[in-house]
Amino acid sequence: MGENSFADILLPLAVKDVFTWQVPPQLSDKLKPGMRVLVQFGNKKLYSGIVKRLHNEKKDIRTVREIIKVLDEEPVVREIHIRFWHWLAEYYMCTEGEVMKAAMPSILTIEGTLSSPVEEKFKPKEETFISLPRQFSERELNEILDSLKKAPKQAEILLEWLNLSGYIPESEIRNVRKSLLVRETGTSHQALNALIRKGILISFKSEVPRIRETTADAVQPVKLTVAQQRSFESINKQFTEKDVVLLHGVTSGGKTEIYIHLINEQLRKGKQVLYLLPEIGLTTGIINRLQRHFANTIMVYHSRINDSEKAEIWKRVMNDAGCSLVVGVRSAVFLPLNNLGLIIVDEEHDGSYKQQDPAPRYHARDSAIVLAGLHHAKVLLGSASPSIESYNNAVTGKYGLVELNERYGQIKLPQIILANTREAYKRKLMVSHFTPQLLEAIDEALAKNEQVVLFQNRRGFSPYVECSECGWIPVCANCAVNLTYHKTVNRLVCHYCGFSSTVPSQCGNCGSAGIVTRGFGTEKIEDEIKIIFPSAKVARLDLDTTRTKNSFDRIINAFEAKKIDILIGTQMISKGLDFENLTVVGILNADNLLNYPDFRAHERSFQLMEQVSGRAGRRQKQGKVVIQTSDTSNRIIRLLLRHDYKTMLRLQMEERKAFNYPPFTRMIKIILKHKDRSQLNHFAELLAADLKNIFGKRVLGPEFPVISRIQQWYLKTILLKIEREKPLSPVKQSITDAISRIEKLEKSSSLKISIDVDPY
Repeated sequence: MGENSFADILLPLAVKDVFTWQVPPQLSDKLKPGMRVLVQFGNKKLYSGIVKRLHNEKKDIRTVREIIKVLDEEPVVREIHIRFWHWLAEYYMCTEGEVMKAAMPSILTIEGTLSSPVEEKFKPKEETFISLPRQFSERELNEILDSLKKAPKQAEILLEWLNLSGYIPESEIRNVRKSLLVRETGTSHQALNALIRKGILISFKSEVPRIRETTADAVQPVKLTVAQQRSFESINKQFTEKDVVLLHGVTSGGKTEIYIHLINEQLRKGKQVLYLLPEIGLTTGIINRLQRHFANTIMVYHSRINDSEKAEIWKRVMNDAGCSLVVGVRSAVFLPLNNLGLIIVDEEHDGSYKQQDPAPRYHARDSAIVLAGLHHAKVLLGSASPSIESYNNAVTGKYGLVELNERYGQIKLPQIILANTREAYKRKLMVSHFTPQLLEAIDEALAKNEQVVLFQNRRGFSPYVECSECGWIPVCANCAVNLTYHKTVNRLVCHYCGFSSTVPSQCGNCGSAGIVTRGFGTEKIEDEIKIIFPSAKVARLDLDTTRTKNSFDRIINAFEAKKIDILIGTQMISKGLDFENLTVVGILNADNLLNYPDFRAHERSFQLMEQVSGRAGRRQKQGKVVIQTSDTSNRIIRLLLRHDYKTMLRLQMEERKAFNYPPFTRMIKIILKHKDRSQLNHFAELLAADLKNIFGKRVLGPEFPVISRIQQWYLKTILLKIEREKPLSPVKQSITDAISRIEKLEKSSSLKISIDVDPY
C-alpha cells in the first residue's frame, strides 16, 4: 500500500472509537484532513464524515471499506479546529462525533442509505439577473428605443435597466436583479420576456450571497474618555504578559467602545476577531454599532439564522472571504477562523454560555480561552459583575485585571428603592402584584414621557392553576412539573417538553369547579398593567413573543422609537440593551431568584439584578430601580443597594470554601435516566457505591434533581467534587470505567448516562 492509504474519519455520531477507511488510489493525492467524505458505516447506512488523519499504518484491508466519494475540493474544517474538537471531547467527556455534530451546520452533514441516492443538502443561492448581450453604442441604443415606440412597456423596462445599472454607452456592463427591475417598473414579465426574445436584453442565473452586505462607509471609532483610554491602555499592557484579561466595568461604563477600539487595532494588524455574546437578542444592537465602524467585515452567527445561511457563513469564514469580525453566541466558537488575534467574551458571567443538552456540554467562555491558546491569540472577558471563577482567576494572577469604575458621561448609578411586599400585603396596599412605590415610580415616569421596564423571570400568565377546595394542581403527563397557564392561547403548557392541555373546568381530584390561577408570569403582568395604566402602550418581551426570526428586533426597535411606554420581560431584557429614555426599572419578585436551590443562586441573583438595574438611566437622567421583595434585610439585596460586588464576592468565596464548591474544587455531574423509577434507583445506587469506593466523600448522591422527571424519563444525579490541584485525567478515566461496568450489567440497555463537566 502507498503513502496515505488509510484515513481516520470522524462521523457525527456518539461513537467512542475513531474508525478507519481505505483511501482509493485515485484519491490519495487529492484527499486532505478536514475534507468531507461519504462512507458506509454499518450494513446499510451512509454518512458524510470529516477526515481527521491520513496515514499508512498497517491494516487488514479485507476488513476496511473504501471511501465512496470525496465531497469537497478543499477542506471545510481546519486541522487546528480538529485539534480543538479533540480537546472539547476529552475535557467535557463526550465523543468527537458529538462535538462535530454540534460544531458544523447540519446542512453540511449528509446521511442516507445504500438503497437511496445521497445528495448534497447545501445549495448555493441563485438569482436571475438581466443584462445587455454586448456593449451598445449611443447610436445603437437610440435606434433600439426608436424601435420600441409602439411597445412603451418594453421601452420603459429598458430605460429603467439603464438607470439602475448606470450604464454608459460602450462602457462596462453592470447586471441588474430581475426582481428589482420588475418591482421598479411595475410591469409584467411578458414585456421583459419580449425584450429578451428580441435579443435586446439577456437573462441569466448567478450565485448570490444569502447574507446581504451593508453598503455604508465605515466610520472611525469615537475618541475614548479618560477612564476608557486608561482601561484600553491597561488591557494592551497586560496582554504583553497575560493571554486572558478580565475587564470589570460598571454598567453603562462604555465597555463596548473599548471593545471597538481593540477590534480596530486587531483588524489593522490583519487579524480576525471573534466577539461572543450570551443571547441572540443582544446581537442586533451590537451589530448596528459595529457596522458603523467596520461595515462589510462583519459576519453574524446564531441559532435564529437558517441552516443554509449558517453553511454559507461557515464556507466564507473557511475561505477568509471578508470575515475579519465574527459576532455570535456560543456556537460561533466553532467557526473555522484562520487568523484569530482576539476573542471578546462580553457578559462573561452569563449562564447562557454553558450548553446544557445535548453533548458536548461545553462552556463557550472556557472553550474560547483554549481556542485562543491554539491560535496564540488573546482573550478579553468583560462584565459588570464577573463570575466568581473568573474574578478569582484575575485576583490570583492567572488572568490580568482591569477595573472601569466610572459610568460614561459621569452618569450617576441608578437609585435603588426596596419595596417590602410582605408589609404591603399586611397593610393591604398592594394593587395586584405591585407595591405603592413601584406604581408611583411608573406614574412619575409616564407623566414625564419616560419609559419603564418591568422584570419578571417567569413567562406565561400564571405559574400554575389550583383547585381552591382541595389544592389539586395539574401537572405535565411527561415531566414532574406543574403546567403553566398561558392566557393568550387559553392552555396549560409544560416549558420542559412542550406538552399542552386545555384548562380543566373542574378539579381532577374532588370535582370542584373552583379552579383558580396562582402566582404570576410576564403575560399576567402585561394584562394587569394595561388595566392600571390604560393609556400606556405596553409590550412583552419573552420566549413566547420572540419565537419568529425578527420579533425580538421588532419589539426592541419599537421601544427605542418610544412606541412602547412599558416593556415587560424575562431576563432577555437584562443584558446589553441601551435606551436613553428608560428611567424606571421594576424587579417584581426578587425572592424567586434568591431562594432557588443552587449554590450559585446568590451570585446569579446579584448579577441579574445588577444587570437589570443597569438598564435604567443610561444617558443624562439618573435612573430609578424598584426591587420588590418580602425580605428587605437579605444580605445580597443590601449589597446590591451599594452595588458592592466585591463584598458579595468575599462572602460567596467564604461559603464556597467552607462547603468545597468552585472555584476551590472542580465539579463533575453524572446524570442517569431511565423510564422505570425502581431500575433507575438500582443502577444509580450501584454506580454511586462504585465511585465512592474510588473517591470516598468526594461523591455526593445519588439524588433526584429539582425536576426529577422530564419527557417520561426519571432522572437522578451523582456529583463529584474534585480538588482543584488534583489531575483531572485519571479522575475522568475512573468515572468512564465505572460507567462502563454499569453499562455491562443485565437490563442496563434502557439506562442513559450523561456527564456534565463544570455544571453551571
